[in-house]
Amino acid sequence: MRKIKIGLVLIFIAVLSACSFQTTNSLTIANWSQLIVEQTNLLAEEEHGFFKEAGIDLSIIPGNGGQDALKNMLTGQADIAFTDPGAVYSALANGEDLVILYTVYPQNVFNVVTMDNHIQSPKDLKGKTIGIYSRSSGTYQNLLVLLHQAGLSESDVELLDVGIANFSPLIQGQVDATAATDTALVPAIRAGLSAPNIFEVRDSLNIPSDFFVVKRSTYEEKEALLRDFILAYKKSAQWMIGNPDRAAELAVELAIDGRDPEINREIINLRNTASLDENGQIGKVDIDVIQEGADTYFELGLIPKKLEMSQYIEAFEE
Repeated sequence: MRKIKIGLVLIFIAVLSACSFQTTNSLTIANWSQLIVEQTNLLAEEEHGFFKEAGIDLSIIPGNGGQDALKNMLTGQADIAFTDPGAVYSALANGEDLVILYTVYPQNVFNVVTMDNHIQSPKDLKGKTIGIYSRSSGTYQNLLVLLHQAGLSESDVELLDVGIANFSPLIQGQVDATAATDTALVPAIRAGLSAPNIFEVRDSLNIPSDFFVVKRSTYEEKEALLRDFILAYKKSAQWMIGNPDRAAELAVELAIDGRDPEINREIINLRNTASLDENGQIGKVDIDVIQEGADTYFELGLIPKKLEMSQYIEAFEE
């Protein structure tokens, strides 16, 4: 009887020990938008459990642009911000202590689009009305870069916040141009955007489109967990690169803008391409490129002081 009791105790200890290795930690991402087609790798969590396998219970809260995502993270509503470089540079220049963990999209995906034949270059935007997602968004920040590179400023144009459906006002003639992304352009062309003239921001400054960023205090407290998060995210991104057709199908079910699988596939292809740098690497944090972006933002007067970006980067290498 004694041996049986000892055996049961040992089994109980073994079960507890096994459970201890399956401890789940919670993390919350402050997203720049609601979950849309281009983020299907995050929506695939229920089917594939990339984060669950890493012991992470992942939550995502929506936002209205990169600055909104950063604000939600800084106010404690999330651990990680999914946000654009312009928002990060601005926050750092104004005294926030942040850490860049990962480059979500190494390629710049922002553009300005018009149907007006009289607008043949960015300098022709002077005096025009331009739609932006919001003043908290990367569309706004990147538009400012494009304008400054063309010798213009925000005061030379009229801006209109038009939300996520930012091509509708352009098609309806309510604005002369709209600041958007490559993926937003895909459904817009299907919806009636004809012969668009497209000015790519990367032709002026090809800095990344989005980072994962945390407060330094969060990094110091949760470094190991954040490393696990980054590795899990990489797996999810690699899954979408390797399975674009399944991702397009899944987006129909789960993404707010995913009704058409053909459009989904085009969007996913674009975002898969943007997820890789010029050498085909995923998630690479290029300090030189990030520094170039910060220097340009300062030179253009978009941030109030110079930044030494190497002190704000803690990239996780596998």
